[in-house]
Amino acid sequence: MSSSTTAPAQSPIADAAPLSLCAREPLVPADRLVAEMVPPPRFDSVRFETYIPDPNQPSQTEAVRVLSGFAAGLGGAHATGSGKRRWFAKKPAAPTGPRGVYLDGGYGVGKTHLLASLWHATPAAPEQKAFGTFVELTNLVGALGFQQTVRTLGEHRLLCIDEFELDDPGDTVLVSSLLGKLVDAGVALAATSNTLPGKLGEGRFASADFLREIQGLSAHFRPLRIDGDDYRHRGLPEAPAPFSDEQVTKAAYATQGASLDDFPHLLGHLARVHPSRYGALTDDLDAVCLTDVQPVPDQSTALRLVVLADRLYDREIPVLASGLPFDQLFSEEMLNGGYRKKYFRAISRLTALARDAKGLVHA
Repeated sequence: MSSSTTAPAQSPIADAAPLSLCAREPLVPADRLVAEMVPPPRFDSVRFETYIPDPNQPSQTEAVRVLSGFAAGLGGAHATGSGKRRWFAKKPAAPTGPRGVYLDGGYGVGKTHLLASLWHATPAAPEQKAFGTFVELTNLVGALGFQQTVRTLGEHRLLCIDEFELDDPGDTVLVSSLLGKLVDAGVALAATSNTLPGKLGEGRFASADFLREIQGLSAHFRPLRIDGDDYRHRGLPEAPAPFSDEQVTKAAYATQGASLDDFPHLLGHLARVHPSRYGALTDDLDAVCLTDVQPVPDQSTALRLVVLADRLYDREIPVLASGLPFDQLFSEEMLNGGYRKKYFRAISRLTALARDAKGLVHA
């Protein structure tokens, strides 16, 4: 399944010169980090009913059934017996069965769609549910401190973590400790993850790695495998070829809310902005225009670009580019290395956004 995006409106010439991502250095207060722990705009309207299972992949239909039941089971009061934590109350009996579910599958099979659908289907007020990526969760701990994060999220009924970073041992231990405290507080958990470096021989699935890396929490998770192909390219036309610098620049000036940046300069700017602020970097943008797209020079830069690609995709911001096509961003060494799943996800998402941007250029 996929979602279509309408290209931003064009005028003969924009009221002002295009914006520049390189001119932005946003500051993000801690309270915004908490308030924004909801499904990103791309997944505002997704539900289990809008997930279209591949008829050749019965595990996708089964995933919808299991997750629907899991959401329904989270109804009623918080596990402590009320919506508000009562620290002096007698500790309730531990709930029966796993209090967590782990969605295990390759990129592009709809894991984030299903995770967001679980968030929407859980019968609780938005402030009692949290949704974020692993990076956003570690940033929250950094902003609030460990104990305050436990107190804040401990009031929630559900915490959804997308793209659990198995390739960062230090942060994995930190978040595993946090999740242990939240489980004790009665919070239900749901997660997806990436693939550990050096584990490519095990295929696209990471369930064994995930359950091992979260150490003592494995008993709290039910693995749910989701087979399938990358839906962003299933039955869709080939991604449009890059345009010329002149076409991209002209479209940027003709499109309200567009930014225009030289790709190598943008990569340099990303090194000066913490990835926790990449979402804020794209605030109020309706299109991103990039000239002179080139291969990414090193792995640190590549991983930063992956985060930006995720934020652009979450926000459904079309990307119009000149230079090399997006499937040539990463070297063969990168695509065959431990972070290959992240790089293929970035290629897939940027290609989808390039497809959305095609209508910005007129002959």
